[in-house]
Amino acid sequence: MAQQVYYEDVAEGQEIPALKKHPTRRQLVMWAGASEDFYEIHYDTDFARKNKLDNVVVHGRLKAAFLGQLLTDWIGPDGALKKMSCRYKGTDPSNEDMSIRGTVTAKRVEGNEHLVDLDIRTERPDGSITTQGFATVSLPSRGA
Repeated sequence: MAQQVYYEDVAEGQEIPALKKHPTRRQLVMWAGASEDFYEIHYDTDFARKNKLDNVVVHGRLKAAFLGQLLTDWIGPDGALKKMSCRYKGTDPSNEDMSIRGTVTAKRVEGNEHLVDLDIRTERPDGSITTQGFATVSLPSRGA
């Protein structure tokens, strides 16, 4: 079970614990079936190469799911993911490590909610950012 993060324990500029992923071709095929996204660049090497890619690439919505997992793992059982958005800036080939990261950008209280804003991203091993977005989570307060 995930450890609970509290609003008072979070600071602007703080990096949250990164999530590491290594999406395999098998995972991409399974995601294609579950999401009904059968675009061949995600599982057919020849097709991907004909489309000027070096390898099959990770689905954008799978990268978004990884970002959601980063957040829900971090906030713990009493936190809530309020909103999340991302845009795709580059591709991630299968069978390559990915780092899923987030940085706290702001904290605020609205009514009874203790909200935290974050910049979120996926990174390739060379540090290039391939997906970028933002999120807002609600965390429990120690004083509530």
